[in-house]
Amino acid sequence: MLFAIHGVDREGALDTRLAHYEAHKAFLSDTSAFGVEIVMSGPLVADDGTTMIGSLFLIEAPDRAAVEAFNAADPFKKADIWERVTITGFLRRQG
Repeated sequence: MLFAIHGVDREGALDTRLAHYEAHKAFLSDTSAFGVEIVMSGPLVADDGTTMIGSLFLIEAPDRAAVEAFNAADPFKKADIWERVTITGFLRRQG
């Protein structure tokens, strides 16, 4: 099943995000311990097209619990960068 993870950064979190960016990328490089696969991911950006303000993931996983465990272990989550995170099931229609 596919799941979307949508995380919106806290106000003023950019410096913290950048400080944990390499750890976050390393974490995403091997998701096998969680039994999930990243279909697509990347930062959400402000209207200027470059300033990172959040994260979006499309994850293939056996169930929501696996996605929640994966998200809880993310260095960005542990650093409390996201003000809010939503995890929602997703049905692919196109693409």
